[in-house]
Amino acid sequence: MSTLSVDLSGQVALVTGAGRGIGKAIARALAQSGAAVAVNDIDAASAGQAARELGDPARAFPADVSDPAAVERMIAAVVHEMGGLHILVNNAGIEYKTPILETPVEEWQETLAVNLSAAFYTCKAAGPIMRDAGGGVIVNIASIAGHNIPLPNRASYVASKAGLVGFTKECAREFAAYNIRVNAVCPGVIETEMTAESRSNPQQVARWLADIPQGRLGQPDDVAGLVLFLCSDGARYLTGQAINVDGGKVML
Repeated sequence: MSTLSVDLSGQVALVTGAGRGIGKAIARALAQSGAAVAVNDIDAASAGQAARELGDPARAFPADVSDPAAVERMIAAVVHEMGGLHILVNNAGIEYKTPILETPVEEWQETLAVNLSAAFYTCKAAGPIMRDAGGGVIVNIASIAGHNIPLPNRASYVASKAGLVGFTKECAREFAAYNIRVNAVCPGVIETEMTAESRSNPQQVARWLADIPQGRLGQPDDVAGLVLFLCSDGARYLTGQAINVDGGKVML
């Protein structure tokens, strides 16, 4: 749980992929700081459960963010039902573990659609709303893989996250004129459902820990704390950055 003191009262935040893991932790941190949180997930039951756990005024907005029409409907509904949109956190993501020569085209396309194109769809839909309201904050959850860190058998994932880092910087450049700050957060190995299978292998965990100066894996709240700061007025002069939260594994 984040201990950072931030007041987001009166702000509406949309977090995609918030039904579990990092997204759920981010939604919780934002809600605890006073934001009204719109909880998105492709799984309606997960989105509903997360929203109930947060309590009023959090609401669930299930949608497939890889579908641009669904994204437009979702953001319109958020603005209509919650009164605006001030913070957008693009967290939804998937990861396949397949060698390049064995990767089906459909798997490649799905990964880029969820991990990269979805952020374009949400930013395109949310941008005019934030612009007309005088500003806003966008945080994209990328990965240390977005900094050219190779991950065996994850070409589609690495490509999507590197693309997301690049998109974040271009979005920040264009949106600065509208007082919209755009940053990326790049987690290392975080203890979530996505890494559960790999974490069940003690040898794999040992290899990870050998490369992490802090000597531990990350927790979802470690990521949520950074996101919360980026959404706060304390980060008002930060935009176009891709910040690692990885225990020191990657030092640029």
